[in-house]
Amino acid sequence: MKIADPVAEPRPAPDTPLGAGTKSSRAYAQIRADILSCRLLPGTKLNIAGLAADLDVSLGAVREALSMLQSEALVVSEPQRGYTVSPVSLKELDDITEARIAIETMCLRASMDRGDLSWETRVVASWHRLSRLSETEEGQAEHLSENWARAHADYHASLVAACGNDWLLRMRAMLYEQSERYRRMSVPLATEPRDVPAEHRAIFDAVMRRDAPAASDALEQHLRRTAAIIRSSVSL
Repeated sequence: MKIADPVAEPRPAPDTPLGAGTKSSRAYAQIRADILSCRLLPGTKLNIAGLAADLDVSLGAVREALSMLQSEALVVSEPQRGYTVSPVSLKELDDITEARIAIETMCLRASMDRGDLSWETRVVASWHRLSRLSETEEGQAEHLSENWARAHADYHASLVAACGNDWLLRMRAMLYEQSERYRRMSVPLATEPRDVPAEHRAIFDAVMRRDAPAASDALEQHLRRTAAIIRSSVSL
């Protein structure tokens, strides 16, 4: 799959889910952030010594980080060839999109059914924040804003937060992260105008009405549009 090179940018400080106290968790967080943001492009060979020097950690810390990332399918390893960033393909894009639609709409319906005033307040707050941010950096139409990306992740997480099924939520989170590389690739590849805020607003309005069929349909269309942009813009 041919994809556009990312715009050179400083690394943002990543969130560290495993705790900032260990060097392996710091390496994991930074490499993971670089993969999801496409600073490390799909198919890139990962040099353990180079990463260790760049991140100022030991070789063992990098190996442990890469092992964790392999368990998340963000890197792959081959005997005698080491680690590479997991490649992307239209087949995988289609598989991720269909799986995410199935899981995320299921979580959304359950969340709408179970959600109380506290959940609704979180949804309103996350949508309000997202709606006030620009998707791209000022003056850089092909450069996704990291602040927007974090707000976008929080918005989608808030919608399903009241689901009540931890396993479904774990699968949804994994699929979201796997689709993140593809979504970021769609920003510079888009050849037609896309009103992403309107798509988010359509989901939000349906959720606030507690209209599960409309909310599920709006979410599905939102996810399919990203896949369609990539599918129509890349060459294998």
